[in-house]
Amino acid sequence: MMMSDGALSQAEIDALLSGGGAKAASGGAISNADVNTLGAFLASTVKAQSANLATLTGAATAVSGPELKASSRDVLVEELPETVVAVKVDFSAGFPGEHLFLIGEDGAKAIASLMNKEEDITLDEMAMSVVGEVFSQMVGHQITVLSDRTGNKAIAAVPAEPSRVPKTVVALPGADFVAAVYDFDLADKGKHKVWEILGTGAHEMARALSGPAHGAKNQGGIGGNMSQMGMGGITGESGGGGMHPGQTNVQSVQFPNLMPHGSGQESGNIGLIMDVYMEMTVELGRTRKLIKEILAMGEGTIIELDKLAGEPVDILVNHKLIAKGEVVVIDENFGVRVTEIVSPAERMSI
Repeated sequence: MMMSDGALSQAEIDALLSGGGAKAASGGAISNADVNTLGAFLASTVKAQSANLATLTGAATAVSGPELKASSRDVLVEELPETVVAVKVDFSAGFPGEHLFLIGEDGAKAIASLMNKEEDITLDEMAMSVVGEVFSQMVGHQITVLSDRTGNKAIAAVPAEPSRVPKTVVALPGADFVAAVYDFDLADKGKHKVWEILGTGAHEMARALSGPAHGAKNQGGIGGNMSQMGMGGITGESGGGGMHPGQTNVQSVQFPNLMPHGSGQESGNIGLIMDVYMEMTVELGRTRKLIKEILAMGEGTIIELDKLAGEPVDILVNHKLIAKGEVVVIDENFGVRVTEIVSPAERMSI
């Protein structure tokens, strides 16, 4: 028997840095049946996720997949690019547990470039926020469908926390977890893989999706099995005597009517993300300074901005200008009164 000299191996150091050494909370072992159930659920959301991504980027993008499997830290790290953007969006209620998305640097830059309409983009704080928002919207839709399928209305996730890290220190769940691999086709930016990780809570989620609440809603809910929808609900065939009773719900939903051509489709898509939080900022003005000028700042330093006194302030959502307004005081708190909504055409040119 060999005695340890007390030194930690590189694998052990990586596990400690990432939190991989922590013992997993008891959520039940993840079985092949769980993986299949979660795979069917996530696959049922892909069509809407693809439409949402195209709407967000304004480009001919698409999401396909996912391929699901039970995985472990050692296996997943081998698959990942050397540096990844990890977007942490843990489920905080309903099925609490670890939940994150991983994408390579190039893929993250491609998303930020499409969203911000910029070339040669760098992964600064603003770009990372944009990438985080894309995955926030994915989670928002998943929660909507999951709530409908399981009847659990308490499901919630923490705000997205994006970070750029080497793959060896990604904060993966401590035990085995479910990894779903998507392909993001980002138009002229190429195809990029995205890994979605479900840790503690995945087993309970799969159990709920397979439970009694799932039986009736799986046929007619938003996340119904895609092959079943093609057998009668979408094609509009009448319910014959040999059909399963649950399929009557599929026909009554009339999915094609939710997404007609033109403005109706946009309305259907936006309804999927109405409950997603977005950061709103009021900007008084901006300026540019040399590093030596910034380092020389101290208490009492006056910073001159690019706005004239009395000019409207800018109102931004996720760092994109959407309106202008004037500052007001309400019960000793600052506020802003909207005086102008920026047109879509102006937003695209900013």
